[in-house]
Amino acid sequence: MKAALTGQRRLIGLGALLATGHQAGEASVPFLIGVIIDRAVDGGVGDLVFWLGVLGTVYIGLSFGFRYGARTAERAAEQAAHDLRLQVTGRVLHDRGGAETGRLPGALVAVATSDTARVGAVAVALVWGTAAVVAVLFSAVLLLSISVPLGLLVLLGLPPLMWLTRLIGKPLEERSETEQEHGAQASGVAADLVAGLRVVKGLRAEEAAVARYRQRSQVALTATVRAARTEAVYQGVVLTVSGVFLAVIAVVGGILAARGSITVGQLVSSVGLAQFLVGPLSTFGWVGADLAQGRASARRVAAVLSAPVAITGGDAVPATPVHGRIDLRVRDLTLKIAPGETVGVVASDPAVAAEIVRLLGRSADPVDGLVELDGVALTSLRPGESRAAVLAVEHHTDLFAGSIVSAVSLDRAEPVTVHAAMAAADADEVARTRPDGLDDGARTLSGGQRQRIALARALAADAPVLVLHEPTTAVDAVTEARIASRLREMREGRTTILVTTSPALLAVTDRVLFLHDGTVRADGAHGELAAGDETYRETVLA
Repeated sequence: MKAALTGQRRLIGLGALLATGHQAGEASVPFLIGVIIDRAVDGGVGDLVFWLGVLGTVYIGLSFGFRYGARTAERAAEQAAHDLRLQVTGRVLHDRGGAETGRLPGALVAVATSDTARVGAVAVALVWGTAAVVAVLFSAVLLLSISVPLGLLVLLGLPPLMWLTRLIGKPLEERSETEQEHGAQASGVAADLVAGLRVVKGLRAEEAAVARYRQRSQVALTATVRAARTEAVYQGVVLTVSGVFLAVIAVVGGILAARGSITVGQLVSSVGLAQFLVGPLSTFGWVGADLAQGRASARRVAAVLSAPVAITGGDAVPATPVHGRIDLRVRDLTLKIAPGETVGVVASDPAVAAEIVRLLGRSADPVDGLVELDGVALTSLRPGESRAAVLAVEHHTDLFAGSIVSAVSLDRAEPVTVHAAMAAADADEVARTRPDGLDDGARTLSGGQRQRIALARALAADAPVLVLHEPTTAVDAVTEARIASRLREMREGRTTILVTTSPALLAVTDRVLFLHDGTVRADGAHGELAAGDETYRETVLA
């Protein structure tokens, strides 16, 4: 939380300055009214007009101070939340995984939205909390100028009041964290069930799914009610203590006026300042609640950002960069691929194949024509290219909500490229069978149709290095053969790595690397390996 708010220190500082000006103006109003009353009693018309002018000026200043102070505070809060949201999203999507371990997607969404918003809201709390403290101190100074006992009463009573506010806020902080955790879990279960709705309906498990969500939702509701009750108790205690404190100030002021220690105008000022202090002191209540909730949410955000990465440096051993080819070393395997090649990678162990795809998917943006992948050089870029060099598409892919064409283009690719990619993946045939054609919903497709759309999306990206992991397992043999020939044609001159055991795809590759028992067992054309290596033949024809 500290790092997120430090980045907005200028806005928070400016907001606090403007809000402090507003609170100082508000405190000055009852003091000036008392002065004006005394000037009216004394009969000084000139002084009366002067102080009325001062009062009007103060009103104008405090009005603008509130308007721009609130605007600046909200901007700091939104910017802090936005920056945190980007960090959480980037950690989940890009930084080598691990943050999603043990967390449902919906829970991660709750952290990236609700929790980051609560952390950002602390910026507003800091601005108005600072202004409230200054307002109380300024009021104490004004009261000291009226009466030393009144001023000392405020100065000596404020520290215990703030300590008590912090003390009773601890249960709220704990219950707020529990509330956010259970709410995130409920969101996670809901997102999980919606994503798997087709499966749930296919298994006729609707009642079990509803019961599961109802149970989780009830737990979240209980936690929310407990947190709300704790916050209500907290606010009530703070307001009660503040009210008693203000009543003491008013009583002491009345006694001093009755004894003649202060004038009528000063009594009015004292009572007015005591009434004004209701605002700053009540501010401590919601500021304390926001700080407690912000700290709880900050711990949840920090847990995501500090989660161990899923793939560590030990999984991929750095290889010596060699210009003109790709050197990938996984465990004790070294794969060498020339730029522009279409290479098949067959692994007798499916886990090794999946690991290769994951590692290739962790590549960074190219620098001076090189892409570093955990120390591995990927150099099959066209001159001047500056976008991500490697696109690795894992076997299990998801489609975003929207039309078929938007699912393929992602609003980035050119229409010509999109149509060419759809033709290569045989996805145009899918669109022709749908009622609304290309405008039909992508998420309503069958498994084989979704796989073709996902392949078209990968081809439309036109990545310098494209890695595909079993992209045609859900299509029939005729369609697979058609896709294989078109894929090779569309990727001509671009590096393509097909991690697969599909004979149709392997037949269109330049060569095949066969991985078995931790070594590159064979390197050659698919037909040659199928004819001469029994283990390879069993692997691809199983």
